[in-house]
Amino acid sequence: MDTNIITYLACICFIFIFGRIFIVPIKKILKIVFNSILGGITIYIINLVGANFGFHIGLNFLTSVIIGVLGLPGAVCLIIVKLLIS
Repeated sequence: MDTNIITYLACICFIFIFGRIFIVPIKKILKIVFNSILGGITIYIINLVGANFGFHIGLNFLTSVIIGVLGLPGAVCLIIVKLLIS
């Protein structure tokens, strides 16, 4: 009987430790994916406003991730790079 209780407690501890190891990276990955989607929406809005001025930023995975990771400064950096290249 004592061996079963120890085994159950060990399994519960293992599940908690195993879950803790894998839940943190999954949260970070989901945050980056969510921010990248918001970055794509931001690029779309920049393109809508910029269409009046002949300004366009390509909407692709890289630009979405740049804005997703860096936020508003990333959008400003993409706009500056686009203005310097054009």
